[in-house]
Amino acid sequence: MFGGGGGGLDPRKMQQMMKQMGIDVDELDAEEVIIRKSDGEELVFENPDITVMDARGQETYQVVGEPESREASAGAVESGDAEETDAASGDIPDSDVELVAQRTGASQDDAREALEATDGDLAAAVERLE
Repeated sequence: MFGGGGGGLDPRKMQQMMKQMGIDVDELDAEEVIIRKSDGEELVFENPDITVMDARGQETYQVVGEPESREASAGAVESGDAEETDAASGDIPDSDVELVAQRTGASQDDAREALEATDGDLAAAVERLE
């Protein structure tokens, strides 16, 4: 298709052509890449090969590796719609109250009050009580 045989373009020639067109390509060193999908699933790439292509200020990332599929982590779920619904209805989970109380040394009533004041935001409630 492209010049027949030989397996395609020489990588050095390709790099030179891209540079002439204003495209820079670099490798990015990363230990892990996590893609959180809207359905609550996460795709986790351990030790991926990442290429960053900068074409006149527009960066494109290419992630190469074999992903592992898993349910979204607790941190991702906390910022999702489920917690917003709980907080909007004023229903603060007891586990959150216990966590804030343990973390700050505050009473359970004070912890619940701080969580309600911060719409269920654990970090903000802890900060408020410290």
